[in-house]
Amino acid sequence: MEFKQDDRKANEANEIANKVWNEKEYGQNIDRGNIRYDDWLEWFDKEIQNCKTPIIDLGCGSGNDTLYLIERGKEVVPCDYSQNAIQYIRNNFPEINRTECFDMTKGLPFEDNYTDIIICDLSLHYFTEEKTFEILEEIKRVLKSNGILLLRVNSVRDVNHGAGQGIEIEPHLFETEDGRYKRFFDREDFDKFFKNWEMLYLHEETMCRYKLEKVLWKGAFKVNK
Repeated sequence: MEFKQDDRKANEANEIANKVWNEKEYGQNIDRGNIRYDDWLEWFDKEIQNCKTPIIDLGCGSGNDTLYLIERGKEVVPCDYSQNAIQYIRNNFPEINRTECFDMTKGLPFEDNYTDIIICDLSLHYFTEEKTFEILEEIKRVLKSNGILLLRVNSVRDVNHGAGQGIEIEPHLFETEDGRYKRFFDREDFDKFFKNWEMLYLHEETMCRYKLEKVLWKGAFKVNK
C-alpha cells in the first residue's frame, strides 16, 4: 500500500484533537482525591528519586503522573495541549509553580538542557512519522546529557482502543471516526524512532485503568549528547 503525506490533513486532525481534549470534563471532580494513578512509574523509581531538576509531565491530562511525582517530593512541570486540563491541574495542585499549555507539534517551550527526565504517558502516539521524529528531537534538546525519556504508547495489539481500526494514513497511524490521528507501535517501530537513543527498558504489557483493558508499551530511553 502506498501512503502519501498530507500536512493539511495532519493539521486538521491535530486541531480536532485539541477541540476534543478541551471539551473533556476534567473539572467535573475537582478534588485531587479523585485522581488515581497506576504503578508504572515505580519501575523507574531510582531514576526519579535521583532527579534534581523539575520533571516535565508532557501530556499531563488530569494529573495522574503529576500526583505520583508530587507525593514523592519531586518538582513537576505539567504540560498539556488542553487548556481545560491545565486549569484542572492549577485548581488541584496549587503548590505547582509552573504549568505549560502548548502544541507539541510546534516545539517545546523549554530551554536547552532543562531537565533530566521527561515523561510522555500516552501522549506520544498521535502524530505522523515526520512529526513524531520532530517531537523526539525537541525532547532531546530539552533533556540534559544522559537525560531520560519515560513513556507509554499504544501497542498494535490494543484492539480495545482502536488498533487497526479506521483509515490507515501511514503504517500504524490511523484516522479515527471523529477525524483524529492515533498511532500504534510494534517492536520495530522503537528501532526506527529511537535508533539514536540508548534503550534502557522496553516491555509490552496490559493496563487496567480503563473500562476495557489496554495493551501498551512501557519504556525508558536515554539521550547521549
